[in-house]
Amino acid sequence: MTNFTPVSALVGGLLIGLSTSLLLWLNGRIAGISGVLGGLLWPGSGDRAWRWLFLAGLVLGGGGYYLVTGTTAPVRLGFPVPLLLLAGFLTGFGTARANGCTSGHGVCGLARLSLRSLVATATFLSVAIATTYVVRHVVGGGS
Repeated sequence: MTNFTPVSALVGGLLIGLSTSLLLWLNGRIAGISGVLGGLLWPGSGDRAWRWLFLAGLVLGGGGYYLVTGTTAPVRLGFPVPLLLLAGFLTGFGTARANGCTSGHGVCGLARLSLRSLVATATFLSVAIATTYVVRHVVGGGS
């Protein structure tokens, strides 16, 4: 948390809220990353262009941040590859079981006062806290 600044957090939160609201109002779609990506793997009719543009915007947004600030998010090295693969699998499994991810439930669902999203987000965060504790203090990976 050494790089936290309230201004960047506020601006980022406002941009996320604005973009998810615009996607819902103008396109009738929820900005859940797992659903957006999943729709590319199993697309409906005429449903691909906005998904590609959405994902391209995520990449371009990161590039734009670098161009403006000259910095990137810190990279953490040293995690065992099998642990990363297991984490990726479990994340995908969890989002499939919850019918969405933290962006869909935590940002969009909570804003719509969805009880299902509240339960899903509380579950995501609880598991994330427990996993971080186990990885850092029991397994000994990461600092």
